[in-house]
Amino acid sequence: MSSSTLVQEERTAPEQAPVLRKPSTRKRLVPYWLLLPGIIWLVVFFALPMVYQASTSVQTGSLEKGFEVTWHFQTYWEAFREYWPQFLSSLLYAGTATLLCLLLGYPLAYMIAFKAGRWRNLVLVLVIAPFFTSFLIRTLAWKTILADSGAVVGVLDALHVLDVTSWLGWTEGHRVLATPMAVVCGLTYNFLPFMILPLYTSLERIDGRLHEAAQDLYASPVTTFRTVTFPLSMPGVVSGTLLTFIPASGDYVNAELLGSTDTKMVGNVIQSQFLRVLDYPTAAALSFILMAIVLLMVTVYIRRAGTEDLV
Repeated sequence: MSSSTLVQEERTAPEQAPVLRKPSTRKRLVPYWLLLPGIIWLVVFFALPMVYQASTSVQTGSLEKGFEVTWHFQTYWEAFREYWPQFLSSLLYAGTATLLCLLLGYPLAYMIAFKAGRWRNLVLVLVIAPFFTSFLIRTLAWKTILADSGAVVGVLDALHVLDVTSWLGWTEGHRVLATPMAVVCGLTYNFLPFMILPLYTSLERIDGRLHEAAQDLYASPVTTFRTVTFPLSMPGVVSGTLLTFIPASGDYVNAELLGSTDTKMVGNVIQSQFLRVLDYPTAAALSFILMAIVLLMVTVYIRRAGTEDLV
């Protein structure tokens, strides 16, 4: 057989597929070993406390005589019947603060993503700067900002804004402290960064060529924002509203420091039941009721928003 024939046969012979070696058992277990610390953390500091609180919510007794699991589910109904106004206030304050955070945070996030240029990093640092101080100190600062003799109240009074808010029941005359408006101001300020950062991340991912294409099609800035920018930033909107509403609905520091007895949120009731009244079953039941309400609202909201691609 000639050499040319051998070369031709080698060219026409089918190439052998590479042999895929099955990874060893040790390599297959590496991802699970990496996940193990996180799983242990969730079990110890989340699952077990949840189970303990669930068992506490169906107990009866007192701190002196001790509590015993009697499967007393009536505690849930009694707690909700007695404290439903605090649940309503919590959802109203948290929803209002979330809406204000969205209205204030979206323009700022848009500016950081598209207009800040070389000042972007500096503005981002300023956004997270409140986290450098204590949550308690930031809230106490608003007692000075909203003082009756302060500049903020003076300006609002001069603009007759307090007349409108008093008619709505959010302030009392020319006083802002110890009113629902003060609580909402504190919630808005403390949770605003949780809205801005997801919005910025979502807006920053938008391809600038899409805006250029809209301009080439003679779309106005309003049309471009309505049809391109806002729909593509929906993951950030959903993430920001969730990160704001969920902790705000269970907050009690702002209502405790900036509100009054008439502006208590359900978080204040839970804190009081745990530490003052020492009624642990009622406190645990209130916690689970709040969690169930928020979980239901979040589920409906995500489905109505039409996106699960959260930032």
